[in-house]
Amino acid sequence: MAESAEKLEDAIVRSAEQVSGQIRAAKEAISSVIFGQDKVVENTLVTILSGGHALLIGVPGLAKTKLVETLGVTLGLDAKRVQFTPDLMPSDILGAEVLDESTVGKRSFRFIAGPVFAQLLMADEINRASPRTQSALLQAMQEQHITVAGARHDLPKPFHVLATQNPLEQEGTYPLPEAQLDRFLMEIDVDYPDREAERRILFETTGAEESAARSAMTADALIAAQRLVRRLPVGDSVVEAILSLVRSARPGPEAGEAGKLIAWGPGPRASQSLMLAVRARALLDGRLAPSIDDVLELAEPVLKHRMALTFPARAEGRTIPDVIRQLKSRIG
Repeated sequence: MAESAEKLEDAIVRSAEQVSGQIRAAKEAISSVIFGQDKVVENTLVTILSGGHALLIGVPGLAKTKLVETLGVTLGLDAKRVQFTPDLMPSDILGAEVLDESTVGKRSFRFIAGPVFAQLLMADEINRASPRTQSALLQAMQEQHITVAGARHDLPKPFHVLATQNPLEQEGTYPLPEAQLDRFLMEIDVDYPDREAERRILFETTGAEESAARSAMTADALIAAQRLVRRLPVGDSVVEAILSLVRSARPGPEAGEAGKLIAWGPGPRASQSLMLAVRARALLDGRLAPSIDDVLELAEPVLKHRMALTFPARAEGRTIPDVIRQLKSRIG
């Protein structure tokens, strides 16, 4: 029994070393095209390794669309993009049945697959579409299949959605409801690049030649990496840190003083997301087990879209990132 456990451990170690090298190569390949967004690239890769979906929030022109295109090439995934608009219908994303007539006059329905049948789907400005269209995509994200005219159609594996939101011009938009936000493993803020990164962007993107994305992984290798993430051991101290953090982000006595500021907090899906994300981050760094530092680093992107503050807290100028920092300080 002990011998078989040792063999299993050795197999995990060998797999982790190989996969970690591939993922780091993928990260370098992405960073050679996307400049000044290292944290965004890392968190997006962590989300994909965890098997989840990400919501990217940032003003226009910060390479969100280019990031998705680059990820598709680098990870060997079939990538598609949908620009969400108020008149977009669920069938524009999912697909629809059309009536075909053969040469002999026989009629039959044929399903034409929509852009959701991709391994990496970019939902650009998701909050511009109607709730009906948003929910069609979000159901596909959760169920990994769609149903059209009573027939089930499975989505390809792996299947990841990277949705974007523009924080400006909120008139005429439909903010995602809380239950639908919870479908995203992380909310990733895309900030402006620093001065040196922007200098590099100027030279690299306005010259005669532009850096092109290169392949570093295949879809099968990514699926193997996602399986490995779920097999990585997690120490008791890390599990306790995850539980303490997520439970303290809910209103009630476990939050201490911060509990008075929180209107509602994350459910168990946040704990599951954080558990997967810390493993994925460890693997990305070439480590065989996550640490409490991983929990603290990923707490904000995993929790902030799953919480809301009370009106008095907002009136005082408190923000969700402030409250999460306060909760993190109690752990380490």
